[in-house]
Amino acid sequence: MKKKNVKWLFSALLFVVIALMVKDSITQEGISDLSGGFKEVAFVRNEQNKGGIVRIYAFTVTDTSHADYLACGNLLPHNEYGSKTMAYFFPADAPFPTELRLDTPHFDSTTFNAVVRYVRDEQGIATVQAVH
Repeated sequence: MKKKNVKWLFSALLFVVIALMVKDSITQEGISDLSGGFKEVAFVRNEQNKGGIVRIYAFTVTDTSHADYLACGNLLPHNEYGSKTMAYFFPADAPFPTELRLDTPHFDSTTFNAVVRYVRDEQGIATVQAVH
């Protein structure tokens, strides 16, 4: 009888853990849930798997004054082994790039004007800067 109770207790515990994991994955906040109206419009990543990974994103923002740029950038993938993640944010009602380059400048800055740049460096330190 005791073995049967242990099995039921273990099964119930396992069910609760799995239910919590599913709930967490379903209710996890995403970029579309943040204030500002972010939409990813371009992405480029280096193909080299030796050394650091470089990821560069371009987003449009519908509400540039109330956008949470740091939270958006922190949701982007990053690892700390010499990698770098960058994101440029453009007003949704202005021209924005649909392609990015790995080389600086990452887009045609004479045509497109980013309002904010997010950078997470090799040490994992994130910074948000207004672009002039």
